Amino acid sequence: MPFTALSGTLGKKRAAHLLRRACTGASITQIDEFASLTASEAYQRLTATDLPNPLPPIDTETGSEWITNGPTDANGDNLSTLLNAWMIGQMLASDVDETQKLSYSFRERIVFFMHTLFTTKQEKVNNTRSIYYQNALFRHYAFDTNDREVPTPNPDPDSTEILPNTIYPVNFKHLTKKVCVDNAMLKFLDGSQNVKGSPNENYARELLELYTIGRGLEGDIPETNTPGDYIYYTEEDVQAAAKVLSGFDTDTNVENGAFNNLDIETELPRGVIRGSNIATQHDNTVKTFSARMGNATIQADPELLQGSSPTEESVLDEISQLIDLIYDQDETALHICRRLYRFYVYHEVTPTIQAGVIQDMADIFKANDFKLAPVLEALFTSEEFYGGIGGVTDDVFGSIIKSPLDVTLGFTKNFNIAVPNSQTDTARFYELTRALLGEMGGQGMDFYEPFEVAGYSAYHQFPLYNRSWISPNYLTNRYNFVRNRITPGDLQDLGDISPIQFVQNNIPAADARDAKTLVISLIEYFLPMSTDASFDGASTSEMTQERMTYFLSVFLGTMDADPEAAWTSNWDSQTDIDKADNQLANLFNAMLQSPEYQLM
Repeated sequence: MPFTALSGTLGKKRAAHLLRRACTGASITQIDEFASLTASEAYQRLTATDLPNPLPPIDTETGSEWITNGPTDANGDNLSTLLNAWMIGQMLASDVDETQKLSYSFRERIVFFMHTLFTTKQEKVNNTRSIYYQNALFRHYAFDTNDREVPTPNPDPDSTEILPNTIYPVNFKHLTKKVCVDNAMLKFLDGSQNVKGSPNENYARELLELYTIGRGLEGDIPETNTPGDYIYYTEEDVQAAAKVLSGFDTDTNVENGAFNNLDIETELPRGVIRGSNIATQHDNTVKTFSARMGNATIQADPELLQGSSPTEESVLDEISQLIDLIYDQDETALHICRRLYRFYVYHEVTPTIQAGVIQDMADIFKANDFKLAPVLEALFTSEEFYGGIGGVTDDVFGSIIKSPLDVTLGFTKNFNIAVPNSQTDTARFYELTRALLGEMGGQGMDFYEPFEVAGYSAYHQFPLYNRSWISPNYLTNRYNFVRNRITPGDLQDLGDISPIQFVQNNIPAADARDAKTLVISLIEYFLPMSTDASFDGASTSEMTQERMTYFLSVFLGTMDADPEAAWTSNWDSQTDIDKADNQLANLFNAMLQSPEYQLM
């Protein structure tokens, strides 16, 4: 059954919900702006087509970037940390005009999703340029509404004829083809060691199991008694795929020429074929797949061979045939759409949800040549995203435990903390973004160093999923992160916030002067369970009367005979600013160190 389009404007709660999930959070001004939009209008605002591509990261040791020409002895020894901090800055849209920040953040959120699926680890890759270019590859395919169209050069220099433009596909299937020969992936899963006569099956195995076909719906996988049969593919298919993928090496160690083998479609570096004009280490035999994959065969296109020998073009064509075959399997679209659903909506996928919303997403995915944009548009404009799936009671607002990335970047965005420009205020840019990286590590996310080949367990590990982010130690560090940044009085560090300045700048005076109204207003922006929050005891809101009373009592304290009247009087007169500042700090700490703030 197709998605049900959401009607009417979003309102504050749904706008905050969308921006938490799609953009890693937003400021009060941005939430208010999106509250007046319909779901369709909001999605269009998030998908601007004129976004800039970021400039490479700068090394503070040299004052210049090292990506284009590679590092030298003058560079510092912390380039991987700087690259990670730079990527965090992209998710915060640090160098982007205010009008483009949300759209830019939306694109970077998709880039991060791609990283959680096509996982790599910096330690294993051990090359910051490879990781940088893989990140750029994800960005190239993140907004895939339109294919890339470029002028076609006329091979006849004497002709004045203008040939039709060449169109390069931009979709998830094409991204998968590019990942197969991406330098970072070739190193991470040993594709560079996969040669004729001595195949390395690591990448082929993960390509089928983790990145594309998968093993079926977790918790409902059909059983088989046949060794090497994984229901939707077999060990025979892993072996055949490894042969297809054989013969490539990383383009990272060529003296004065690394990363010069550019892909014509993306204009980004890719791996190189082993050999010169001939792919000497590619298995050029006919590859036969199992009955699970229709007994398909893959072989070199004779027109792309040099005599009878494989070339770079013939090997790339074989890889293209392999990915086409994989995407012809129904399970591939279902698996990728389950990953999307768990990333953006809810971790639990039952057979009913699989047969309903996941199948709907997969149908849209396949009908649109495996482009993500139509799937995300249908999802983010649907009642199902904002109202949940029928028969499931806890899959909407607050149904995902925030990752450490969501906690730290979401806080930064909620409070509209200014992020220094990475190019013109580099030292302060890294001061903030490296601090955020450190906080993420203390909360359980070692950015670009997931524990497993499959990636961060929260995005794939059945049945725990995002609950793996929570432990007593990790939770304490989440609370400390908030406590250390809410600083009444003079600000101490970059990234700290002044409670009273924030309220003065973001909350209407008529709301701020009334203690109960202020509590409700902040709940609406910061906590996902905010519907009908009130102090009258008659509401059915998930924010119970006890919770509301707790926030109010922590906020106002017990020193005044009439705490609410005293707050209003002090706010209006601004007689004791320090008292108000400390009271607001108590309120923010109570609210943002609550279990509710850990959810989105």
